[in-house]
Amino acid sequence: MSGSFSIRRIRFTNPICHRPCYRHGFAHVYGLCISAASQPWYTNTMTLALHPVPMRTDNYAWLVSDTESDLRAIIDPCEEQPALEALRQSGGHLALILLTHHHDDHIAAAAALRERTGALIAGAAADADRLPRLDHALHEGDRLPFGTLAEFQVINTPGHTRGHISYFMPQGPFLFCGDTLFSLGCGRLFEGTPEDMFKSLRKIATLPADTLIACGHEYTSANARFALHVDPDNAVLQRRTADVTRMRASGQPSLPVTLAQELATNPFLRASNPHALGELRQMKDRF
Repeated sequence: MSGSFSIRRIRFTNPICHRPCYRHGFAHVYGLCISAASQPWYTNTMTLALHPVPMRTDNYAWLVSDTESDLRAIIDPCEEQPALEALRQSGGHLALILLTHHHDDHIAAAAALRERTGALIAGAAADADRLPRLDHALHEGDRLPFGTLAEFQVINTPGHTRGHISYFMPQGPFLFCGDTLFSLGCGRLFEGTPEDMFKSLRKIATLPADTLIACGHEYTSANARFALHVDPDNAVLQRRTADVTRMRASGQPSLPVTLAQELATNPFLRASNPHALGELRQMKDRF
């Protein structure tokens, strides 16, 4: 199935990736890039590694390792001990703590980790009054160097909160999007509008199709149930749901996921206008 279709007056687009994927450890299945390797995930050059760090009930912080410089960055740490254990196992020196938004389950351990490791904290300048003291106050378009050749590029992604930002690392490519985009879902609109979220998701949709989406929560199974409710005939979504069920049953994370997969299966990312996205969000809130 391809093109556009409507469900309950909600219009979707359905682009599916047909590009070959040569990423280390990935297979090309159903036109999508499916992980065939154990953690961590590596870039083509093998100089960057991406590690999910489970925290609290369903949170993920993300540890990025530059294997040439031995520098590390962590995104949205809410517990100190899991972060320190991940650092111990990976080795290296924590240089950056990146925050996507002000909610406690994304920032609670940031100050303690800075005190213990000397790492610098980065976050949105617009949200500085709700974040731990920032060493890097960031705006859209800012570039934060990391390691030997990599950088984090700042993208404003309001909707879940008004000051939410995401970090794109083109050398991965990786996207750290906090609670803006989830696999098969998106964040609740606590402070933003459907228009805000729609614009944020459109920005994400323009990134390379093989970008690995590293979001802040393990919500994929619940999101899959809703996605199938509104899009029951999507064969790619059906296969993705089966894959997620197998991964979670074996204790594996469902993340990261490629943008190509999300473009083919995520009803929020595929909504054709802000009104449709708003209707979907209201339906999901009641689901």
